[in-house]
Amino acid sequence: MAQIPAAALSGVRVIEMGQLIAGPFCGKTLGEFGAEVIKIEAPGAGDPLRNWRLMQNGTSVWWQVQSRNKRSVALDLRQTEAQQIARQLIAEADVLVENFRPGTLEGWGMSPEQLHALNPRLVILRISGYGQTGPYRDLPGFGVIGEAMGGLRHLTAEPGRVPVRVGVSIGDTLAALHGVIGVMMALYHHKVNGGPGQVIDVALHEAVFNCMESLIPEYSAFGAVREAAGSALPGIAPSNAYPCEDGWVLVAGNGDSIFKRLMTAIGREDLAQAPDLADNMGRVARVEEIDAAIGDWTRGRRVQAVMQELARARVPAGKLYTARDIAEDPHYRARDMLLAQTTRDGDQLLVPGIVPKLSLTPGTLRSSAPHVGEDTDAVLAEAGLSTEQIALLRSKGVIQ
Repeated sequence: MAQIPAAALSGVRVIEMGQLIAGPFCGKTLGEFGAEVIKIEAPGAGDPLRNWRLMQNGTSVWWQVQSRNKRSVALDLRQTEAQQIARQLIAEADVLVENFRPGTLEGWGMSPEQLHALNPRLVILRISGYGQTGPYRDLPGFGVIGEAMGGLRHLTAEPGRVPVRVGVSIGDTLAALHGVIGVMMALYHHKVNGGPGQVIDVALHEAVFNCMESLIPEYSAFGAVREAAGSALPGIAPSNAYPCEDGWVLVAGNGDSIFKRLMTAIGREDLAQAPDLADNMGRVARVEEIDAAIGDWTRGRRVQAVMQELARARVPAGKLYTARDIAEDPHYRARDMLLAQTTRDGDQLLVPGIVPKLSLTPGTLRSSAPHVGEDTDAVLAEAGLSTEQIALLRSKGVIQ
């Protein structure tokens, strides 16, 4: 029988000291691929995310996704004894994840220099609004502010109308994913190249800015300031949302050969064969005409019929998925992107699957999200504290 390989991050211990979204999303991702993630949160209410958005049995269902595969240790880090326990746990860890305001760790006697003196191999991921340096470092920053400063929010609107948010905390998530990349690079540097631990400094706005494509080169070369364009993709044509009888359909016909197939499919052979539309620059010059032609064709059809016809023509097209559409979609289920999870309270919940898909060491859902401090005693006992010491710390309110 073939031996089942260990999880990709088996043996990696992560201490997560962040809260809400960016830091914990990073911890979630590392935990899904086998890392042991010990989440340190405040006694009592714990991570504020436990109480965000829709609740089931007093706990956010978002929490059930964000903190799966984690162990919860409740420490009051305002107290010296709790800080000492945190240092003791960090001394045996591979990775520390934190997303506090810059200076918070230093105030607890846990600067990178102090932590590396305890644990030279430690990888420290620090996610903050503006980074650990620079004139804005001490300003409070949330994901939506990072989206604005990173250049994204200026573009998410119809021309002349109020900029709208993406609808999810994309700034936080982008920062978390950049943090995961940094952690993996730093672990590789240590484990393969023998290098010491290091600090990864991720700023929310920089993570967003890193995804802004040609925004700055276009300004540098031409003085061009990209503006909001609604559902279109400026400079690339055709790529837009088009009206149907029962909703909207997205069509991406911007490849040269794809454009010809699209125009043929909608009965506009004249546009398919027009020499000046053979490349993107020519199509951009006539984008309003092209969009009007596609819209005239889609407007008299239902979304599903449009998608079927364009699929036959091998033109990328898709509808706007709602939560119901995702939950009922056979492709999502076929790729294990909808998983059944039982919460600690016994509730059945459908949750997102795991990305990316690894062929030999795929991510797994090993445990549901913990209650506040559920693993405090076990983790502290593993760290060498006696039952009497743990009881004394609890009596002092240091732990829960």
